[in-house]
Amino acid sequence: MSDAENSKPSNFIRHIIDEDLKQGKNEGRVVTRFPPEPNGYLHIGHAKSIMLNFGIAEDYNGRCNLRFDDTNPHKENIEFVDAIKKDVRWLGCDWDDRLYFSSDYFEQLYEYAIELIKKGKAYVCDLDAEQTRQYRGTLTEAGKNSPYRDRTVDENLDLFARMRAGEFPDGSRVLRAKIDMASPNINLRDPTIYRIRHGVLHHQTGEAWVIYPMYDYTHCVSDSIEGITHSLCTLEFEDHRPLYDWYLDELQLGCHPQQIEFSRLNLEHSITSKRKLTELVDDGLVEGWDDPRMPTIAGMRRRGYTPASIRHFCQRIGVTKSDNIVEMGVLEDCIRTDLNEKAPRRMAVLHPLKIVLTNYPQDSTEELTVANHPQNEAMGSRKIPFGKEIYIDQHDFAEIPPKKFKRLIPGGEVRLRNAYVIRCDEVIKDAHGEVIELHCHYDQDTLGKKPEGRKVKGVIHWVSVNHAVEAEIRLYDRLFNHPTPDATKDGSDYKDHFNPDSLRTLTHCFVEPDLADAQAAAFFQFEREGYFCLDPMHMPDKKPVFNRTVTLRDTWAKMEQKNKK
Repeated sequence: MSDAENSKPSNFIRHIIDEDLKQGKNEGRVVTRFPPEPNGYLHIGHAKSIMLNFGIAEDYNGRCNLRFDDTNPHKENIEFVDAIKKDVRWLGCDWDDRLYFSSDYFEQLYEYAIELIKKGKAYVCDLDAEQTRQYRGTLTEAGKNSPYRDRTVDENLDLFARMRAGEFPDGSRVLRAKIDMASPNINLRDPTIYRIRHGVLHHQTGEAWVIYPMYDYTHCVSDSIEGITHSLCTLEFEDHRPLYDWYLDELQLGCHPQQIEFSRLNLEHSITSKRKLTELVDDGLVEGWDDPRMPTIAGMRRRGYTPASIRHFCQRIGVTKSDNIVEMGVLEDCIRTDLNEKAPRRMAVLHPLKIVLTNYPQDSTEELTVANHPQNEAMGSRKIPFGKEIYIDQHDFAEIPPKKFKRLIPGGEVRLRNAYVIRCDEVIKDAHGEVIELHCHYDQDTLGKKPEGRKVKGVIHWVSVNHAVEAEIRLYDRLFNHPTPDATKDGSDYKDHFNPDSLRTLTHCFVEPDLADAQAAAFFQFEREGYFCLDPMHMPDKKPVFNRTVTLRDTWAKMEQKNKK
């Protein structure tokens, strides 16, 4: 890690921990956990939580567990478990031998539920889902007690045991905590502890259970079992904290973690709702969880984001109690900064236009020595071939140039990057009047030199026709046109703001010949085009596919600033 990454940030959570250590709480221990539910892939918001939990543990010489809160087998599977482990490791975090599943504690959780029943703090309820909602009340009206709330302890124990034995169908009965149906906090209005789930195969326990504990109950008890000292979660769980504390106070397990909430990460032009991300995948709007347009860690990795850039982003946005929306430009600036230092330079022509150098020897080829990075000599150099025919980008030629156009025009001159100055002598068109080829003259005395007696301002990139490698280039952009697609003032659906140009695929592009040997996930700066990586899914025997990670400049910032005016 860099010095910037190693510096310890200051935030309100660290102030709480500092005070706890000063007071001698938890015997000086700091134990955190990252507790994802394995019902989807991790996204950029999870990265903030990962870096917070693992970072605090590292900085305070503590430990951080990776625990899967796997209480809903209908939505969870081993694919998500494996993907989450891969993402956490890729970000540079290590849980050593502390990999846990809440399902590891199912037997203990069941026994603790029996303890609540025996204390008169839990009961089996026969209300169906709709009746339960009606009895719960509203934000302004108190709820009503269930008609089954006063069952005897023995009756509840018998029914709960029979629930476990599989005697009752799904939805027919639940185990509920007995708290307060008039509480202003709806979470305390006799929440469900266990529900019945038949016919599902749990990825860890198989068919061993037909009743499953609810998240709120499981989460706090799992924290206690693992000896967590500081249970860090996002602000939407703030209203759940009294329930978290109620379970632990009633069970008296010996370890009562402190729940601390922080603001979740809201990123412009994106969504971080796992439910909505699942909809994008299921509805085919994206190609999968690792689609490079997705804000998932897997998608960002495939797009070319680096662990260092994401760690830097998490550190830069900080940890607060206040909800806020982070500009996408901040994230993009972090990856630009990282890749500007690390990415070797290459030339790629995305919209090829052929040039014939009429005065260049017919069958001659020369190799030009070019630096891999203009500011880093340690990255060395490479040889690129130059010959009679080259490709330039169509956008670098204009028959009728706009104002301040500094590239190639009829009769005008331009320098080829790392090569010669050329002059356009003739424009070749097809039957439809489209420009298909340029005939140019090259100045053989301008390799590494300024032309005598004239000033050439424009510099363009190119590749040799006879040596270039054909490639597919995928230009990725922001997934949504609206900065807050799931929180619009007009009440529109987030899918209404899906950006149809979030992916443009160019199939007839050309890159430098040495990129034929690039390794999957290798990243480069394509000069004047942006930062790209070889798609990690690339098959060596196929045409290479390069994903654009980010443009060289934040063009969206200018657009949005213009729109605000």
